[in-house]
Amino acid sequence: MNISNNKKDKISEQILAFLYSISPRSDFTSHIAQEVVRDEEFVKALLLDLKKKALVLEIKKNSKGKDYMKRSRWKLSDSVYSAYKSIGAPEKE
Repeated sequence: MNISNNKKDKISEQILAFLYSISPRSDFTSHIAQEVVRDEEFVKALLLDLKKKALVLEIKKNSKGKDYMKRSRWKLSDSVYSAYKSIGAPEKE
């Protein structure tokens, strides 16, 4: 089953909105998938696509500087955060 590019774009927008709502924190792929109610592998593919477009940053190390073996955390790039903030996206709680 294929998903149209339009629907992929809308789901990507949901991912970006979620990352904005938790910014400056980052979150794991699995939690992002839960928030947008999508399959983890599908969300990972969308996140990798967003990374290619320089919209999100992938974090592969924990707070102590050790590499994650299989996990990645994600956050908005600074330029995207600034853009969301400038267009008047809803304030975070």
